[in-house]
Amino acid sequence: MAVVFGRKRRNDIWKNFNYIQLENKIECVVQKDGEKCGHKIAGKNTTNLKRHLKAFHSEIEIPEVAPVKQTPHKKVDNPSVQDFFATTTRKYYSDKSREQRTKEAGIALWIGRTGLPARIVEDEDFVAMMSKMDVKFQVPKRHKILNLIDKMYKEEKEKIRHNLATARRITTGLDIWTKKGLTASFLGVSACYFNPVDNKAEHKLLNLKEIVHPHTAQSISTLLEESMEEWGISREKVLTTITDNGSNMVAAFHTNAEVATSTEEDSEAEPDDSNDDQEREDDEYDYGAIERTPCVVHTVQLVVNMVQKEPPIRRLLEKVRHLVNKFRKSSVATEQLLQKCALVLVKDCPTRWSSCFAMISRCLDVKEHLTAVAEHMGWDILQPSEWQKMGMLRDLLLPFAEHTKSLESDTQSLSLVVPALLDLKNHLSEFTLAHGRTYKDAATLAQKMLFSMDRRFSVFLDITVDNFSPLPAAACFVDPCIAETLLENDDNEELQNLVRKAEDYIAHLVPQRVQVREEQLTDDEQVADESTEAPEPTPAKRPRFKFFSANHSSRPKTAKTTNIRQEILKYKEWLSESHQTADTSAEVEESGIECWLTHCCSTVFPTLKPLALDLLAMPASQAFTERVFSVTGYLSCGRRNRARTILERSAFLKVNRPK
Repeated sequence: MAVVFGRKRRNDIWKNFNYIQLENKIECVVQKDGEKCGHKIAGKNTTNLKRHLKAFHSEIEIPEVAPVKQTPHKKVDNPSVQDFFATTTRKYYSDKSREQRTKEAGIALWIGRTGLPARIVEDEDFVAMMSKMDVKFQVPKRHKILNLIDKMYKEEKEKIRHNLATARRITTGLDIWTKKGLTASFLGVSACYFNPVDNKAEHKLLNLKEIVHPHTAQSISTLLEESMEEWGISREKVLTTITDNGSNMVAAFHTNAEVATSTEEDSEAEPDDSNDDQEREDDEYDYGAIERTPCVVHTVQLVVNMVQKEPPIRRLLEKVRHLVNKFRKSSVATEQLLQKCALVLVKDCPTRWSSCFAMISRCLDVKEHLTAVAEHMGWDILQPSEWQKMGMLRDLLLPFAEHTKSLESDTQSLSLVVPALLDLKNHLSEFTLAHGRTYKDAATLAQKMLFSMDRRFSVFLDITVDNFSPLPAAACFVDPCIAETLLENDDNEELQNLVRKAEDYIAHLVPQRVQVREEQLTDDEQVADESTEAPEPTPAKRPRFKFFSANHSSRPKTAKTTNIRQEILKYKEWLSESHQTADTSAEVEESGIECWLTHCCSTVFPTLKPLALDLLAMPASQAFTERVFSVTGYLSCGRRNRARTILERSAFLKVNRPK
């Protein structure tokens, strides 16, 4: 709407004139003797018009003051209390008021986590929406929002840096993600630890480091070192680093805990023979360097993918996949299936865990409705024998899907590795015996999967291999909820060997200054040490001769210390006693961390308890980083091609939000 400046037009004068825009002149339209006057005046000056009327049309009366338009009188009601205060208070909140700052922080956090452009706060519709929510709120400009986002980002980083400094042990996770269109690649670095201040396990995203092609092992190691230096994480604090089974990830960590878990699809790293002739010192494990632990879920899925290699099973899956694709491409068939069972078919995806099981399970759940719709559409369906094979295949893959779901948690899943692997091996053995005669193809497949599990997971279960890692066994040993799996089977030599290795690993994790004459104490001495109470200290006497007392080597005083081996024995005794006195009718499911925090006293286990909490907080997979990349994929989809700093900041604020 155009803004008009100057005085208002005199309608009582201008009704006698007409403005000609092309000539920029005013023509008189007063009738005189039946004809129009037609006199033209240059400009729009009202004074000239009055002079013309007085000179040539004196019969027209011209008032000196413009008439005032009369408006009807309106009845005004007495204002309410709310209207009175609304008219007397300030229109907007002050800049320093709590309401204004709280709303500004909420908008900044929303924009920071979603990756939306900050200029959205200057959009007219956004401003109108906020004014309807709160009339007194004044929407800030985009520069202020950007400053608030940077402030929140720095504050959150400082908070996590403080938590990392207070954490005793840290587990890092790595994974690489490439943007759509291959325009950029990023290395995700995460850290999982037990927070002793809040008494809970936390998993946080640290960095999204841009990595250039090719993704070599040297590049991965360099970026990991930069991230650890940025966050102030020492190498001695890192228990292990969890990665997938890619050859570049394996080659980036030259330690004793490497495992050859790759198949034909996963290229293996070249062995490093530089340290073959180097003799190990007294310690059995080298805990100074960062070790690599393979992602358990990735490795389990490599075993599951063997169903795609068995020719009879592969042909059956291809037929099922073809039928599912027909349904997903036909809106008519999909609508009919929805009307019958309110479900749709699921298509498997090679990059999604347990997707083959989900496809088979959904087809079996809607078998009757699927068959009816397929017959109505005139499509070929599966034979009864093929439906039976699908049911058998679902039974084969069901335990793998269940354990995958439990092992892909962000924290507190490493202690489940050993029981899950033993359960899967037992399942495959029983499946081979049960279906060896009826379904030979499935039995052969189960045998091959069992052999693959023995080969891939020997790093966790076979103490005779060179690359054996005792981490999962140690985590299972200190988990009171599932430690019975290892301790109750006295006749199982394999499990007892795992228990001994777990105890040795826990003992080696304790710094040498904490261990006191562990190897020198006999069993009788340990019992005597436990039963002997420290005498009360006597008041120190003033030395008679300071010279002699200063040069005299006094006998060192023996202080009461704690032995890690003794604590392990006490822990095993406590497990057996608590298992015997437990009321099975009133059992309440607790996590291992909750059990240690609730039932295990710090005075009884001063050294073992912190180690147990650190081990129980560890994850078994790097699924956390996979979920981070799901967020970054959404943040950079379509035209939202964010720069590296904005993408890292948005993912950091989004993923590390408080639970």
